Amino acid sequence: MSNLPLVFHVLLKLTFKKTNESLPRFQLHLLQKIFQKMKKALLLFLSCICFLTEESFASTRYISIGTGAITGVYYPAGGAVCRLVNRGRKEHGIRCSVESTGGSVSNLNAIRNGAIDFGIVQSDWQYHAYNGSGFFSDQKPFKDLRSVLSLYTETFSIAVLEKSGIEKLDDILGKKVNFGPQGSGVHATMEVLTGVKGWTKQNFSAVTYLQPSEQPRALCEGKIDAMIYVSGNPNGVLQEATQTCKVKIIPIDRSTIDKLIEKNPFYVKATIPGGVYAGNPNDVESFGVKAAIVTSEKQSSEVVYNMVKVVMENFDNFKTLHPVFSNIKKDEMLREGNSAPSHPGSERYFREAKLLKK
Repeated sequence: MSNLPLVFHVLLKLTFKKTNESLPRFQLHLLQKIFQKMKKALLLFLSCICFLTEESFASTRYISIGTGAITGVYYPAGGAVCRLVNRGRKEHGIRCSVESTGGSVSNLNAIRNGAIDFGIVQSDWQYHAYNGSGFFSDQKPFKDLRSVLSLYTETFSIAVLEKSGIEKLDDILGKKVNFGPQGSGVHATMEVLTGVKGWTKQNFSAVTYLQPSEQPRALCEGKIDAMIYVSGNPNGVLQEATQTCKVKIIPIDRSTIDKLIEKNPFYVKATIPGGVYAGNPNDVESFGVKAAIVTSEKQSSEVVYNMVKVVMENFDNFKTLHPVFSNIKKDEMLREGNSAPSHPGSERYFREAKLLKK
């Protein structure tokens, strides 16, 4: 951009040289004066444009949010945050972009390596990354990890056929249960739950490891008695199951929920809203993990502050940008489900908004 004045200077010289070969001397003298004045004015004009453009570029801070698959919930959730940030970029100078990634684990590793600035992750993966446990046990604890905002709850759901006779959690003993793909978050959560209950896989007549997309059909065809899924609500997997056949979502008893949260601080109490899924008009109690935005301690406090500010000061609008945001509450967004310490920029906004005690 800064070479534009030089380019136009050369072009003017070439133009004048060509004209010089075909005009009388007195006209050339007059034309030369005009060219000199035009050149000075044009070079000054172009220099001003280049200066302003480069200043604008230099003052813009570009940030990225790692999300998940484009077909999932994380990608549009990140897009909703970026939309609000970009809407106010004239005030704060921040430009936000969304990156489709492999999800929580990919995002945490990318933040650790400096490949992305922010990421949306599950609270259980956040906990394990910060403490160097679970999936991250072969890495050093990520003590620079910082939480920014807790977003929505990804609820643990057990869906069964209405005619199965299964009414509560204990009723799935001796049944064909899908634990989810081995190595997945769903499978890991199911193993934590069975551990708290003192169960093993031998307590079930069969254990399967179907992909989420395979579960609704398997349930409706009677190949499994219970399907397990963890996601924000509403989600396509449970919608497909409840719209394909008569399916009900069963509750998790409070005693089990309390034990889970006591032993695993990254879990939270959760409710599957009534009416969200066909044939399930009543609220269903359960537990879940929080989807949250995280970053590194090295991230600018000013950038984090402004991200949180635009979301919170446009909160009603934010809640309309995706169905999973409809039940979030302001006072839960700093602490609930966040295992890593809060970033100073985030805490600054919550204090100013009187949502956090000084």
